[in-house]
Amino acid sequence: MTKPALPSNRSMPSSTVIAVLAYPDVAAAIEWLCRCFGLEERLRIGNHRAQLAIGTGAVVVAGAPPGPGISSIRLNVGHSVMVRIADVDAHHRHALAEGARVLSPPTDYPYGERQYSVEDLAGHVWTFSQTIADVDPASWGGVLKTTP
Repeated sequence: MTKPALPSNRSMPSSTVIAVLAYPDVAAAIEWLCRCFGLEERLRIGNHRAQLAIGTGAVVVAGAPPGPGISSIRLNVGHSVMVRIADVDAHHRHALAEGARVLSPPTDYPYGERQYSVEDLAGHVWTFSQTIADVDPASWGGVLKTTP
């Protein structure tokens, strides 16, 4: 089955999946994410929102609403971001040098990925993943639902 192409819109990233993450300080989040993780600012919308790009993916940084209750618990509501990159180890070293809090070090997984996870300045969890092998999902219990 052929998947229809998404219409283009210069106001939106071309990615199919876009993570939206809330931060109490949008400008600080943009600076930190770009410096530490290598994202690039694509579009800023006032001082309350921005689109960041990484490879063919995108992240939207959104200002957390003002008022009581702004906390890492409220900001981190169980979401995370996974980003595919070429060199997990180099990225991990860079993120550490820039002050990222490592939750799990680079590790090889049976599904053909080498990954590490970090927490950013607002408590969001990011997993960076490098493909190290082309592995049939059936070999580790996965069920492929679509053809890549």
